[in-house]
Amino acid sequence: MTLALLNDPDVGKRLAAVRELGESVKQGIVLTDEVNNHVHTIYSFSPYTPTLAAVKAAQAGLQAVGIMDHDSVSGCAEMLEACKAIGIASTAGFEMRVDMTGTAVEGRKTNNPDTLNNSYMAAHGIPATQFQAAREFLRPMNEARILRDREQVARLNEIIAGLGLKPLDFDRDVAGLSQAASGGSITERHILCALSLRLIETFGRGAALIRFVKEKLDTPIPPKLEKVLLDEANPHYVYDLLGLFKSSLVPRFFVQPGRRECISILDAVRFVNGIGAIPAYAYLGDVGESPTGDKKAEKFEDDYLDQLVPELKRIGFKAITYMPPRNTLEQLVRLQRLCAANELMEISGVDINSSRQEFSCPIIMTPPFRHLTEATWALIAHEKLATANPDYALFSARNPLAGLPLNERIRRYARVGARIDSRTPERAIELTPMLTSDSI
Repeated sequence: MTLALLNDPDVGKRLAAVRELGESVKQGIVLTDEVNNHVHTIYSFSPYTPTLAAVKAAQAGLQAVGIMDHDSVSGCAEMLEACKAIGIASTAGFEMRVDMTGTAVEGRKTNNPDTLNNSYMAAHGIPATQFQAAREFLRPMNEARILRDREQVARLNEIIAGLGLKPLDFDRDVAGLSQAASGGSITERHILCALSLRLIETFGRGAALIRFVKEKLDTPIPPKLEKVLLDEANPHYVYDLLGLFKSSLVPRFFVQPGRRECISILDAVRFVNGIGAIPAYAYLGDVGESPTGDKKAEKFEDDYLDQLVPELKRIGFKAITYMPPRNTLEQLVRLQRLCAANELMEISGVDINSSRQEFSCPIIMTPPFRHLTEATWALIAHEKLATANPDYALFSARNPLAGLPLNERIRRYARVGARIDSRTPERAIELTPMLTSDSI
């Protein structure tokens, strides 16, 4: 019963349940050196509450997990508390889209498949004292997004009503799947999930649904995916179906966001730096089949990466975040060299937003990516120390290590991060002597 409560609608019950379980959730689990700083929760789109995401990460053997919701920090405090209860390290952040007007790459397609001149970025390592500031910063963007979501659902209804399907009610069928009332965001995935549920309600799972999708919605289904959609017992059915629609159907009802929803990249980076977090550009690169199965093969920023990375540095970015399984080694070695040349931190994470995905990421334990684990421990130290004292933010001008090269600062912060007791991270400030000592 306690396990079922980890996904209870009531956050208080979730946290009570995880505190009762404590470190027993890791019993029999073989710990690895793996980390993941990019896990979505129900506050954007995911089958997992922050509490359950923390438990799933621990049960996958991860040493650290980071929450990363779209346009929301409403799950951050819960994630940190859940991680404390089970003794796993944690980081907090959010993901957003920004307008590239006024930059050297204005008008280009960067890392966003839906919108030119619009990029994804992340705020990593948000000090817990700044969650409310981040919430206020994101609120008008979510308000604008919901207005656009309503318009998108209206467009989708025009399509499906013409095919004999009952239209979706935005408030009940779409917003009802989200945590918008608690500060969460509503994304295109919520719309696609509502559509998927409507199709299952109408046709059931299996052949009749597949026939409607292929013949009426005019949406091809790859053979591998068709096989799993024929399996009526498939526990990931809804996520598999909406993953298909993410790349094939969204363009038919998508409404381009405006500047109130996607603010200037200059303003966004200024805000993230101002709260002592770490602004990170989310590298996508030219991709083939994505890990989540929801992105088609497509070209992104690789053709002008040599121009983009120095521009990111000029804008005020402190890091680039990327997903090692998504790209080729050649792509990522090139990116790593550009990060080193521009003194940009590298942060890793694998986008988790579907029940089919694994929390583990064994590629991070291979030689080309081992340094990403060190970067995660540095990120953890940054976040916990900056929560206690803003001067200890990794990139603060008042940081006692500010004069050192970035790689040396990361090394020292990682040393501290690895020594923080995940059950009492608020005591991390006691470890600051390790930052300046070469003998520990």
